[in-house]
Amino acid sequence: MSEISKYMRVSHRYLGFFLAGIMAIYSISGIIMIFRDTDFLKQEKQKTLTVATGLESHAVGAAIKIKNLKIMSDTLDVVTFEQGTYNKTTGVAEFTVKELPYLLNKMTKMHKATNKDPLYYLNIFFGFSLFLFVISSFYMFMPGTTIFKKGMYFTLAGIVLTLVMLFF
Repeated sequence: MSEISKYMRVSHRYLGFFLAGIMAIYSISGIIMIFRDTDFLKQEKQKTLTVATGLESHAVGAAIKIKNLKIMSDTLDVVTFEQGTYNKTTGVAEFTVKELPYLLNKMTKMHKATNKDPLYYLNIFFGFSLFLFVISSFYMFMPGTTIFKKGMYFTLAGIVLTLVMLFF
């Protein structure tokens, strides 16, 4: 076995142990995020926010961070929407939201981190680590062996499945 193969095997092994926890979090949060447009695992919570006074009905959704806010009525003082109300005079919005439980919410926020969030460094590190995992897996077995050849068939099948999922 070459030195690079030994190095890759050791790196693959210890990187796998090191990343076991974060891989579990990303797999669970990834599955949960598939259902983000549904109420799966979500709990209702009452919220009260004070925002700017005198907002027009179309601006209330952005102010309280509810996408696609559906306005039911708009009177002189109160805007009523599906989830609650907004008082134009006081700026108080009382509404109900559906959120994931605390831990699951934290996990999905970590999964969705952008470059404005300090967690994005972790996401970049994790992405590079997974790429190293991919590369090092090809050094786990000697080319020409039966296991390596079977591995190449599985690799080809995985690539084909990925392309089918991407383009169909």
